[in-house]
Amino acid sequence: MPECLFCGIAVGDIPATIVSANSRTVAFRDINPQAPVHILVIPRVHHRNLADLGAAADGLLGDLVAHAREVAVAEGIVDSGYRVVFNTGPQAGQTVDHVHAHVLGGRPMSWPPG
Repeated sequence: MPECLFCGIAVGDIPATIVSANSRTVAFRDINPQAPVHILVIPRVHHRNLADLGAAADGLLGDLVAHAREVAVAEGIVDSGYRVVFNTGPQAGQTVDHVHAHVLGGRPMSWPPG
């Protein structure tokens, strides 16, 4: 999808601070961080939201979650704890229609967030 911001990041057409990448997913720093560590993990192929990704049933959701854990390890937050958040739909706060996991950590997380 050429008009998709995250598709552009995934193929390198749009600049981002890439943390890590593999053949199926890309992780990059959020431009508006909500915690000391705030990294987005996206699939390289376009899926509009978590529901669409889950319905694809091709193992990509598991790969995305595994990459989120790798990011937490690399950022040094795996032992202290981290949060992985998927926002699905506008009322949940999804602002880019390309599924993405927020990996948040580096400070105590309250519930509800904010």
